[in-house]
Amino acid sequence: MKKIVIAMGATLALATAASAADLPHRQPVPVYPQGPAPIGKMPIGKSPIGKAPIGKAPGPIVSRY
Repeated sequence: MKKIVIAMGATLALATAASAADLPHRQPVPVYPQGPAPIGKMPIGKSPIGKAPIGKAPGPIVSRY
């Protein structure tokens, strides 16, 4: 009888914790910067990433015999 009571208590505690985790929580209000948005300030395409063969596979290796 004691084992059944302990098992039921553990099951109830697990179900309570699982249901509490599913409850919705209030999210903080996002803070937006004051002033105009910085349009056209991102350096997209200005970095040297992808402009050189660094890290790319070399051509086929031909052995000479």
